[in-house]
Amino acid sequence: MSNAMRWKNLALLTLAAVLAGCSSTDDKELEPAPLPDFTEQASLDKQWSRSVGDGQGELFNKLVPAIEGNRIYASDLHGEVMAIDRLSGDKVWEHDLELLVSGGVSVTGTTLFVGTLKGQIVALDSNTGEEIWRSQVPSEVLAPPVSNGDVVVVQTQDDRIFGLDADTGKQLWVSENSPAVLTLRGTSTPLVTSRLVIAGLSTGKLVALNVDNGAPVWQQKVTLPQGRSELQRIVDIDGGLVLDGSTLYVVTYQGRMAALDVENGQILWQRDASSYVGLDQGSGNVYVSLANGFVEGVDKNSSSALWSNDQLLRRQLTAPAALSNYVAVGDFEGYIHLLSQVDGQYVGRESVDGDGLRARLLVVDNWLYVFANSGDLVAYTIK
Repeated sequence: MSNAMRWKNLALLTLAAVLAGCSSTDDKELEPAPLPDFTEQASLDKQWSRSVGDGQGELFNKLVPAIEGNRIYASDLHGEVMAIDRLSGDKVWEHDLELLVSGGVSVTGTTLFVGTLKGQIVALDSNTGEEIWRSQVPSEVLAPPVSNGDVVVVQTQDDRIFGLDADTGKQLWVSENSPAVLTLRGTSTPLVTSRLVIAGLSTGKLVALNVDNGAPVWQQKVTLPQGRSELQRIVDIDGGLVLDGSTLYVVTYQGRMAALDVENGQILWQRDASSYVGLDQGSGNVYVSLANGFVEGVDKNSSSALWSNDQLLRRQLTAPAALSNYVAVGDFEGYIHLLSQVDGQYVGRESVDGDGLRARLLVVDNWLYVFANSGDLVAYTIK
């Protein structure tokens, strides 16, 4: 095991202690909040469920499926990749990579990309599952490779960013970045446009690169490490980046949530926040799952907090997902919780999987897709 991997595993183990000890030394206070009582105002209707191999595994993977058109693609940790009709749940094809997948999947056009624990990047035909090419990068890939159709962008756990030819997998360029001494296990998924690659780093910095050659376009420190210990100075950007028009939204662990101009990296607003799972946007707001279990709604134009829900403390929440008039979050016990987008009121709950939920929830056309830790991929609609 590499030194970097050891540091990441150490940070992951100590994170639980940080979250548990954030408010009190009373044992009862350190336990996850009990499921709240509520008056049901919304509920989920299960449309279908399908098992995808062995699911997320024990390495704290967050293997998020990918959706293109009416198909959803998912992989388990052992490389069992599956294409499924997202409306019916029918399996379209299945391909066994026989590789340990850690970076999940993405799809662009007719090509599916998969990243692995040993740094392999695999391209598959999204219509048939047939392998097109394999490429190699020097270290593990903990977020999906992403593409604009011409260049495939891969971010590795040591904060290096690679550009590969989308047709052949040949390396086109690499951007070297020095990682923090101690980081959480994970990386955010880069954003790729026709012109830019935008990536969040373990140092709390965002970088924008020219997608054709990897040359720097701008960089911006979202937050600065604070505290005496390396644990206190962890400021990873691990949650997904959200692009809305020309505005980029980002949140760091033990740092800040910010809105930036995507063209030049200028910070438009920022506020204190700590999250390792990320955020979503909808109805003029940005929603964030904080590390302590708070869920907040923030005005996307002014940074003003509109509401804050504290009923899910220490429940190890997933990133929020805007669904119809609600915000959906999953937790470590496998529940989906529904909050009102208007005021954060707790309005609904659904039990999905006793093994828990870690991966980001996906929403398309008011369908909610949940990839549980056990490997169950489940589709819901609002009743």
